[in-house]
Amino acid sequence: MHTTPAVSIIVPVHNGGNRFARCLESLEKTKDHAHEIIVVADGDTDNSWRLAETSGCRIIRFPEPGGPARARNAGAAEATGEILFFVDADVTVPPDAVHRIAGFFNREPEVSAVIGSYDDAPAENHFLSQYRNLLHHFTHQTSNREASTFWGACGAIKRSVFHKMGGFNESYSRPCIEDIEFGYRLKKAGFRINLFKEFQVKHLKRWDALSMLKTDLRDRAIPWTLLIHDTKGFINDLNITRSSRASVIAAYSLLVSMAGAILFTRLLYVSAFSAILLLVLNRGLYSFFREKRGLFFAARAIPWHWLYYLYSGLGFVIGSLIWKFNRFRRHERGQNGMRFTLDQ
Repeated sequence: MHTTPAVSIIVPVHNGGNRFARCLESLEKTKDHAHEIIVVADGDTDNSWRLAETSGCRIIRFPEPGGPARARNAGAAEATGEILFFVDADVTVPPDAVHRIAGFFNREPEVSAVIGSYDDAPAENHFLSQYRNLLHHFTHQTSNREASTFWGACGAIKRSVFHKMGGFNESYSRPCIEDIEFGYRLKKAGFRINLFKEFQVKHLKRWDALSMLKTDLRDRAIPWTLLIHDTKGFINDLNITRSSRASVIAAYSLLVSMAGAILFTRLLYVSAFSAILLLVLNRGLYSFFREKRGLFFAARAIPWHWLYYLYSGLGFVIGSLIWKFNRFRRHERGQNGMRFTLDQ
């Protein structure tokens, strides 16, 4: 018979505002089951830490922001629970969250880490926020249960394994792919990660076009490409499935053929074929949008999704060029030479 493991909740926050207040409200309802709640104030200037202190959380403060990787590591260093449960400051968890996480590790003792999913009822009602969060929900719900990486917004891991792996890579000094990189290392070391699809949290973030582009291109596509090249880590899961890669090619085929059709009208046949291919490859997602929010929502979402493939492909090209440049500089200057990163 397994003893229920103690769960330490760790929340990094930088100027969390009202969303962080809602996060804390949801965590309050887990206190009867949580071993402790640790909030790491990452150079916040809006006194988020005071709100957490009022809620009875343990507080760790940094005077200057250093990114969620450093903040999570600091929380993990102070935690005493057997399970570390990482939650983002713009997420709310269900009241039985700790009970379910502890129960999962009891049922699956051979699994070292578990990640959850966003739910299908995003807090923000405006179109881009609904589109973005539903896309994330669908991606998780249709991915492999034997997960290929970790997720810092809602992820739990055995404390012993976390420290054995050295925690998150603190060279990612802003919200980026620090959780993906950590997951890659976990898998390479032979530890199992499970996607607990039924365990869902609510995302409170409001997305707009600029924040979506910056996040997807600068903080996801480019650094993830560098990681893929460094680790030879192309996986058929999450956002880099074979279907997604084929969709990137089809999106560029559509764009180029439509531009070329100005001079050569026969290229419209290529455009039509590319558009149909995109619809076929992503029919599951578009049906999901229609089921959840109606036909008009699905129709509005399609061009945004095709745009996503275009700038994701651009990010892969940019990231590949940066990786090649880094390799060239290492060859020229030796292993101690300069390395170009997004933070420089």
